Amino acid sequence: MSATSPQETTGTAAPARVTVEQLMGPPTTTVEPTAHLAAAAYLMKRDGASALIVTTDDGSRRPVAILTDTDITQAVADGRDLGDTRINQVVTAEPLTVDVGTELRQAAELMLSGHVHHLPVVRDGSLVGLVDMTGVCRALL
Repeated sequence: MSATSPQETTGTAAPARVTVEQLMGPPTTTVEPTAHLAAAAYLMKRDGASALIVTTDDGSRRPVAILTDTDITQAVADGRDLGDTRINQVVTAEPLTVDVGTELRQAAELMLSGHVHHLPVVRDGSLVGLVDMTGVCRALL
């Protein structure tokens, strides 16, 4: 006896490719590069977020950096005053991003090779959402 896939028994086509657009969360909270880390930490707690996207303030919503809970933890461990330290003092500019049409497997490979846990999702260069490593792994498994 041989096993058959659901596609063989139902006659349906193989499932469509899964993209980050199907997995991404709603537009994430954004923050200006000159905001204090204390304000960013408050926003992260309020929204239950582990990352904030730093965007340009010219209305384009182009991601220029990403601030993660790890960045804030590192700042605290370094003895920085969160009320005096600005986001642009602790983040690395130009985060890795993916287009809405990027397949999940490609996003996972980019996250692994770039050593990142969050990827801003863009459409025509503007922020539309965020995917994280946990969500990508969950969807792939």
